[in-house]
Amino acid sequence: MIKQKATLLLADGTVFHGTLIGKPGTNGGEICFNTGMTGYQEIYTDPSYTGQIVVTTTSHIGNYGVHQDEIESDHPCVAGIVVNSFSEVFSRLDASGSLQDYLVNYGITGIADIDTRKLVRHLRSKGAMNAIISSEFEQNLEGLKAELAKVPDMNGLELSSSVCTQEPYFFGDENAPVKVACLDFGIKKNILRNLASRGVYCKVYPAKTKLKEMEEWEPQAYFLSNGPGDPAVMEYAVDTVKDILETGKPIFGICLGHQLLAEAVGIKTYKMHHGHRGLNHPIKNLLTGKSEITSQNHGFNVVREDTEKNPHVEITHVHLNDNTVAGIRLKHKPAFSVQYHPESSPGPHDSRYLFDDFISLINQN
Repeated sequence: MIKQKATLLLADGTVFHGTLIGKPGTNGGEICFNTGMTGYQEIYTDPSYTGQIVVTTTSHIGNYGVHQDEIESDHPCVAGIVVNSFSEVFSRLDASGSLQDYLVNYGITGIADIDTRKLVRHLRSKGAMNAIISSEFEQNLEGLKAELAKVPDMNGLELSSSVCTQEPYFFGDENAPVKVACLDFGIKKNILRNLASRGVYCKVYPAKTKLKEMEEWEPQAYFLSNGPGDPAVMEYAVDTVKDILETGKPIFGICLGHQLLAEAVGIKTYKMHHGHRGLNHPIKNLLTGKSEITSQNHGFNVVREDTEKNPHVEITHVHLNDNTVAGIRLKHKPAFSVQYHPESSPGPHDSRYLFDDFISLINQN
C-alpha cells in the first residue's frame, strides 16, 4: 500500500515532509508538543488543545487503538497531530477501533514518519508558533504558506465560549450531599468523575453564564475548569469570578480556571515560550514541603512578580523546572487553584488530594 505524502510547514519557514495520517486535507493551528509516554486519546480529546497541532514525543502512536472510556470530551479537539511512527494495527483486545479510523471519522488531519525529536528541539529553541499540515500542497509550498497566514494567533484568542457546553447539564448523583456549580471553559470529563466520586452533584454551565443564574440552583461551591485560549481576553469570565468571590463560597480552579482566578484578583497572565505539556512535570507544594509529579497542559501562566506583590494571595505550588507559579490560594476568601491537572487523565495520581482539599473547604463553610 502506497502511503499518501503530507507536509508540515511552520511559521518560521521550516518544512517537514512525511506521510498522511487521518483524513486527507489541510489544517492549521499553533504547534506544541506533549512529552507523555501514553494517553494519546485523552490528549486528542482534551478541549484545552482546541486550535492546536500536537506533537507527541513518544515513538509509537496508535498501537493500542482507541477506547470509549478514554475520552475527555465527545470528540477530538486538536487541530492536527504530528507523530514519528504511526500504527493502524492495534493490539488491545477491548479497543473499539483503530486510531486511524477514529481520526478519519472526526476529520482530523495528521502527519507521520518525521523526525519528532528534531521538531521538538526546534520548538523548544524557537518557541510555540503557528503551523499547518497538508496532503494537498505537496508541490505548492507558496500556496501552503498562504493558507498558513490565515491561521489565527493563539495570543489574544478567546476559544472557551465555542468549545464549552451550550446548555447546562448535570453530572453525578442528585442525592449527593454537596452541590457544585462548574463553569465550563473546556472541562475534562475526568474532572467531573473525580468530583462525583467524592459525593459532589455537579451542574455544568456554559462559559458565559452569569452568577445570578448559577445562584438560583443554590450551589455550595464553584469550580472553574480548564480550557483553551488566552485568559487575558476573557473579561466576561473574570467578571463572573469576581462576582463569585463576593459570595464567599469556596472556589477551586484548574489550569485556565487558575489563570482566571488570578486575573480576578489583579494578577496578570502571559503567554509562555513553549508551555508545559506532559505527564512528568515536578511540582513542589510549599505548604507541605512535598513534591508531586503532575500532568500539565498549558501555554499561558500567571505573572510571578504580580503574585508575590499581592497581599491577598499566597503561592502554594511552584514548578521545579522553571520556578513558575503552579498554585495559589487567597488569604481573605475560600478560594484556591492550580496550574496543572490533578485529575491526571492520563498521568500520575500524586495531586488528587486537591479534590479532597476542595471538599474539606466546602464542609468548613
